[in-house]
Amino acid sequence: MHLGSTFKMVPALAGLETGAITIDEKIKDNGVYKRYRDYQPACWLYRQSRRTHGYLNVSSAIQHSCNYFFYEVGYRLGIENIQKYAKYLGLGKKTGIELTGEVAGVIPSKEAAEANGEIWTDGQVLSTAIGQSYNAYTPLQMAKYISIIANGGRQINPTILKTIINADGSEVAREEIEKSVDETLGRENEEVEDLGIKEENLQAIREGMRGVTSESGGTAYSIFKNFNIEIGGKTGSAQTGQSTNAWFVGFAPYENPEIAIVVIIENGGSGSLACYAARDIIAQYFGMNEADVEENLTAIPYTELQT
Repeated sequence: MHLGSTFKMVPALAGLETGAITIDEKIKDNGVYKRYRDYQPACWLYRQSRRTHGYLNVSSAIQHSCNYFFYEVGYRLGIENIQKYAKYLGLGKKTGIELTGEVAGVIPSKEAAEANGEIWTDGQVLSTAIGQSYNAYTPLQMAKYISIIANGGRQINPTILKTIINADGSEVAREEIEKSVDETLGRENEEVEDLGIKEENLQAIREGMRGVTSESGGTAYSIFKNFNIEIGGKTGSAQTGQSTNAWFVGFAPYENPEIAIVVIIENGGSGSLACYAARDIIAQYFGMNEADVEENLTAIPYTELQT
């Protein structure tokens, strides 16, 4: 599914790692990005109110979800660098989960444009940098992406199998399980190049995600401002034809994260709508709900009559 601004941490990381931007550099939001004559997109804030975000560094650009900032980052990076770091973060390729039918998703490219009967243009790079264009990923890929940002850049392998116990009580070796799944699903183990992600760059991105939920002006601040724990998050509003999907991605707690969370509401409009669902899920996970819900398991016999 298209993901909108929840993708912005990808060009942010790529920009910092390649030196296209620095942690402290500030880019001025001028409202309309006029780098190209035939494609001049505007920041969402300018479209709504004819205002701009002013000067922003990478953390505050994530906090305020400034499109203009990421248009400039995308221009400096080029599509190849965006693709490289998107793949490192688990996007555009199968996670290897033990389920049939998993899809790889799509990272924007010339080939993706041609497959849709369109011509790849420089403007597509700008759209890619804000999560539009041909960006399309599964919620599980998004959860892996957020987990890698939260855990310090380490690769993870999502799984639904914790252990398998034989009839005699012995535990099946993990290597044996992986071999069986590989054979059943036709999985191929892909070596991921260690890009040596710098912790200070990840921290700048996580700080921006903290600002989304914990600082005034953050796109999810109104929903999380009185929350009991501090979290990192990012909202997204992904345009799909005539409708807009609402996204929220995040991790919690901000210090020493335990979980990553991804919420998508199809045709939900603003990403803020997905924040309410994410807030309730996080509260339930950490035992923050005040009322205990008891399920009535009493079976009441009844007879169905055909008429």
